[in-house]
Amino acid sequence: MHNKEIITNIVVSKSINPWFNLALEEKLVKEAKANEIILYLWQNADTVVIGKNQNPWKECKCRELEEDGGKLARRLSGGGAVFHDIGNLNFTFAMDKGLYNLENQLQVILKAVKNLGINAEFSGRNDILADGRKFSGNAFYFGDHTCYHHGTLLVNGDMKRLVQYLTVSEKKIKSKGIDSVKSRIVNLKEINDKISIEKLMEQLEKSFQEAYGRVQGKKIYTEKNSNEMQQLYEKYSSWEFRYGSSPKFDICLEERFPWGGIEFNLKLKNAKVLEAKVYSDAMNVKFIEDIQNSLIEIPFKQQDIKEKLMSLANTEEQRGMVQDVLSIFKDI
Repeated sequence: MHNKEIITNIVVSKSINPWFNLALEEKLVKEAKANEIILYLWQNADTVVIGKNQNPWKECKCRELEEDGGKLARRLSGGGAVFHDIGNLNFTFAMDKGLYNLENQLQVILKAVKNLGINAEFSGRNDILADGRKFSGNAFYFGDHTCYHHGTLLVNGDMKRLVQYLTVSEKKIKSKGIDSVKSRIVNLKEINDKISIEKLMEQLEKSFQEAYGRVQGKKIYTEKNSNEMQQLYEKYSSWEFRYGSSPKFDICLEERFPWGGIEFNLKLKNAKVLEAKVYSDAMNVKFIEDIQNSLIEIPFKQQDIKEKLMSLANTEEQRGMVQDVLSIFKDI
């Protein structure tokens, strides 16, 4: 898909601080120009990154992680919690929304690993597999005019620590028909012991250029650049953004569906919903937020909830999600 008009740039972060790297990611996606696509490569040290709508206390042993010097971070995209260390490489395609094409973006990744002797395939809603085991999880963020697709690439990650800090629900594991998280994931180094982060970065840059045309510029960021992202850095590092408020709720309802898990925490007064907090690892971040916001002030009755949620659903996918969600409220 060579197109002379596409503006292509590569950005590499030398920082291993997740709050800096996620702040930079948001800066890149918000500032992406019309017809621009950026390949951003970055690494985090000892970090659990949770999806935009996830409950940190349920996804991660937060205290243990922080006592061991690790960091908890929250990203803008949906999906589940992941552990990053420097045996893992993260990639982000930040772009003008008009350029978004999942197949093209995935081809950049698949071609890069193929050039290193590994045949891989995209599977399910967001995984890349080699030999039937996952080495990459992907997630997506859509703004008004720009968007990103990002993911992990496990090269030589510490599997013990990955399992140590993440608390994956049994329902999630069972829904994938596996015994444990550990048996499901693989380091690329296990498949090809000559692979390294540096070689993978090299191949990603090469396949990115082959897919989108000659790269106009390459920029290296270090934490010296943090001044230009001060506000964003403060957001990502803040306790409020990472953990958020968790008031006492009267009712907690949860279930897992093929599109992800969802948990409703509701505070009631006079049989009306006073407060609502909805946690989910669903990919559709905005729709989950819409569901949460729509529940405030409505009567806690099945019919009222049904009418409200159905009014939000504009697509076949959303209608399917609402039908699933309503099954949680069938006994009220």
